[in-house]
Amino acid sequence: MKKLISLTLLMAMGGMLWAQSSWIGQDASNKNYISTGMPILLIAPDAVSAALGDAGVASTPDAYSAHWNNAKFAFIENQAGISTTYTPWLRKLQVGDMNLFYLGGYYRINDRSTAAASLTYFTLGDIDMTDIDGQKINTLHPNEFAIDATYALKLTDDLSLGATGRYMRSDLTNGQTINDGSGNTATQAANSLAADIGLYFQKGIDNNQEYALGLFISNLGAKLSYSNDDNDKEFLPANLRFGGRYTNRIDNYNKISVLLDFNKLLVPTPPYTKDGVTYPSRYANNYTEYNNIGVIQGAIQSFYDAPGGFSEEMHEVQISTGAEYWYAETFAIRAGYFYEHETKGGRQYATVGFGIRYNYFSGDFAYLIPTTTVSTNSLANTIRISIGIDMKPTK
Repeated sequence: MKKLISLTLLMAMGGMLWAQSSWIGQDASNKNYISTGMPILLIAPDAVSAALGDAGVASTPDAYSAHWNNAKFAFIENQAGISTTYTPWLRKLQVGDMNLFYLGGYYRINDRSTAAASLTYFTLGDIDMTDIDGQKINTLHPNEFAIDATYALKLTDDLSLGATGRYMRSDLTNGQTINDGSGNTATQAANSLAADIGLYFQKGIDNNQEYALGLFISNLGAKLSYSNDDNDKEFLPANLRFGGRYTNRIDNYNKISVLLDFNKLLVPTPPYTKDGVTYPSRYANNYTEYNNIGVIQGAIQSFYDAPGGFSEEMHEVQISTGAEYWYAETFAIRAGYFYEHETKGGRQYATVGFGIRYNYFSGDFAYLIPTTTVSTNSLANTIRISIGIDMKPTK
């Protein structure tokens, strides 16, 4: 489906286009959400965690661990594996050519270390650009992608450390020149480098019970710039995720796991105006100071700069919870829930899904069900499909 849209509108959407479009057409006077560039880096790339309410920092290690917690790779049981996921985008609006694609793989080097790599690719399809008279100028093919490499190492029999390097590119305008009313502005594709670091702890309680804990900091890297203006840059979606998992193998055929994740953006609160007053007050209607905040400074500042104090900082924490049931390690049923405070995006939804394992092959499916009308969600009522191949370790 072709979309008719002006270039100016495309630039205005920027990093807000996908993950945090919650307040379109609504009263945003009390909505102090945090926007970033390339929010696709936060979207669940797999149908497993997507069915668990986006919980995954301490889930069972698999080929998607680079997104949830890279340290989990060190505990992966198989020798090697590769998985891919296809995620349709904005299906409720009947947009047929916007999709998110993910490909990830790993190789266990030895009993204590694993290497992995992944590719994330997002396309907005074909966009017909028009002038102010509605005449077609040309057709753009905006897209974004990220590619990364990971190394995970067991520090002890129960604890592992992971490190990831990532290159990303966001090309929203294909180098077009726009006129924003004050003159022509040349645009460019935004490029950046980022790093992730994770910790994962996994320990058996007895022969049938196990618990795991995870801590993961992702997307710490240089800001994105879509023009030559140094005062017009966007933070990457630097992110802190921590949580746990409890697994109980009831008998030889039945196994149950429950998961709980807490998630927070490591991005400072941007300036906003309410009733003629600018918040946070330090900016005083001047974005220059905000734009000059460094990445590490911004990550630290994100814990204390909310205008509403501690209570508002708590509103920035997203909660994911999920449960998974396996029968004979062959068939799984999953369900979960994701909660985000209404002033910080308002995304609240239930998730369901199932998985199948047969020999080396796996297939997983997830479905997202919105539970509130406060916000819109790009993935509402869509099916995500993951397919994987895993090779068992050689004896």
